[in-house]
Amino acid sequence: MIVMVAQPSDQHHDTAAGVLVSGELFAPGGPGVELCYQTFGDHDGDPLLLVMGLGGPMTWWDPALCRMLAERGFYVIRYDNRDTGRSTKVGGRVTWSMLVRAFSGRRVRPPYGITDMAADAVALLDHLGLESAHVAGVSMGGMIAQTMALEQPRRVRSLTSIMSTTGKRSVGWQHPRLLPVLMARRGRGRTAYAQGSAAIWALIGSPLYPNDPADVLAKAEATFDRGWSNSGVLRQMLAVTTQANRTQRLHALRVPALVVHGTADKMVHPSGGRATAAAIPGAELLLIDGMGHDLPPALFETFADGIRRTADRA
Repeated sequence: MIVMVAQPSDQHHDTAAGVLVSGELFAPGGPGVELCYQTFGDHDGDPLLLVMGLGGPMTWWDPALCRMLAERGFYVIRYDNRDTGRSTKVGGRVTWSMLVRAFSGRRVRPPYGITDMAADAVALLDHLGLESAHVAGVSMGGMIAQTMALEQPRRVRSLTSIMSTTGKRSVGWQHPRLLPVLMARRGRGRTAYAQGSAAIWALIGSPLYPNDPADVLAKAEATFDRGWSNSGVLRQMLAVTTQANRTQRLHALRVPALVVHGTADKMVHPSGGRATAAAIPGAELLLIDGMGHDLPPALFETFADGIRRTADRA
């Protein structure tokens, strides 16, 4: 059921580059979940929902990219997934031993799954009175976007899956060099988080499009200040490691799709992107040399053009 609500036109306050930008607003997600979201562009534009990846708040969708998309005719909606940013931090304890068991294929009961996170996104569309939207997701966000298209096909006009995978364990694997860094014990607090985050981005970022270390550190500090939750990220990690293999179901998908992946991605091997594109009939595969597991500003035009091109096929 679509719940029509008054649009937050009075919340639009930033008109940089001629693009309307809302303040941060709140909407109901799944049961017991409240989502923080923000919009860019005119509500009469083509709705585009942006879904971020593991541990990433909506602010990881760079405002410059959001404005670029709005300038291409989209009504852009970015939001904090549950357990990130200003959205609800849900309950449920997850330990590293649970993650190891899940990673090895043993049965583990997660507090929630990718399907629940996809339901959050659909609830946000309901709140905004949108019957459907173009959906673009990064990494875990790509898994959520794929699941939305499978569970609620009438709600997804087009699908852009960026540096993601199908859930099949034999594709989209992590580089072994990352595991010690990802599982290393870190101290508590803002400084420890920021330094640990910077170390990870140094490994998984795009080698042909390097980031300024000072910018990476500032982004990490802003992420922590926005509402970092280590336990929340563990819950998201368990949702990812317990996800279903969507390959067979993706064969039945009938929606314009773009799959974007970097050839230098160490977090999700490019085989994940290739498998996703092979599974979705008619999908376009865009492999970008030298791109890792991030969204370099130098590629914003490429991303925006690809999302627009895919939406135009709908």
